[in-house]
Amino acid sequence: MNVIIDTDPGIDDAQAIVFALWCGRFDIVAITTVFGNCPVAMGTRNALHLLQLTGRLAIPVYSGAAGPIVRRRLPEEGAPRVHGKTGTGAIILEDAPPGVSAAGSYAASELVRRVMATPREMTLLALGPLTNVALAMRLEPRFIENVARIIWMGGIVRGHGNVGPFTTANVLNDVEAAAIVFAESNGKLSMVGQDVTRLVRVPDEQFNRMGGYGEVGRYLQMLAAFYRDAYHKWVEPGLAGFPVHDLLVMMYALRPELFKTEMLPVRIETSGELTVGMTVADFRAEPSYPRDVCVCTGVNGAETLEWYEAVLRENYSASPANRAVRSRDV
Repeated sequence: MNVIIDTDPGIDDAQAIVFALWCGRFDIVAITTVFGNCPVAMGTRNALHLLQLTGRLAIPVYSGAAGPIVRRRLPEEGAPRVHGKTGTGAIILEDAPPGVSAAGSYAASELVRRVMATPREMTLLALGPLTNVALAMRLEPRFIENVARIIWMGGIVRGHGNVGPFTTANVLNDVEAAAIVFAESNGKLSMVGQDVTRLVRVPDEQFNRMGGYGEVGRYLQMLAAFYRDAYHKWVEPGLAGFPVHDLLVMMYALRPELFKTEMLPVRIETSGELTVGMTVADFRAEPSYPRDVCVCTGVNGAETLEWYEAVLRENYSASPANRAVRSRDV
């Protein structure tokens, strides 16, 4: 499957990107970055670091939108309490890996170029605010016609949001961009919302095993330690473990049978005093809008977590260096 990952890394983004790099099922032609969990320059650096850590620097990274199209509604610094000031928890990275830099083109332009070059073949896996996607749609009116599909993590159709009573960060960071994508996606958009993702949580025993899967596993564990503590302290103190959010986009792209879905009319509230950013799903028998968004409504959480760990374990076991270490230990 040919994919572009549009991301705001981000701790859960890091888990999702490593899975995508290691699962062996994606041809990742590019990574584009956007503001969100941290400023876009930091997110770009974080993406480059992940590629260096996994030996995949041949994948180009394109820096994208540094802010929303119309109005900023969340802090410019991102979500430091959850993702750390730089998007890497308590880990301090250099400004960029030595000798490594982002590619020269702009993210939205690159999305257009690559989608239009391979009509109906490119899937966009979107993990952050939809700013780059909306800009691509405005740059090229045929973008939606030619993208295979867009799978996005964000929004919520049942329950509460994470940055407001009815909204999630990936919407509230750029409400107008989300409104454009939802209103004009013509059936190409799949939504993996937080009413589904927050229920898939890495338990302590699985978290403890992550550090045993080599350098990458240790890095993900260090990131997750900050993230887990943030969830336990103030995000969701009553729930055990920590959610994997963005990881489920990758899994839905490959194994939709693990999910329950429903085609629903969904639009974004842009002006409500108390409800701005709400993903408004119309469940009525005769809705006001077309049923044009594929909404995930459930997931086999146990199987997704087993799959995630299996990919980490198998890639660690397949590394020649790791095999040599284990042989000496024996």
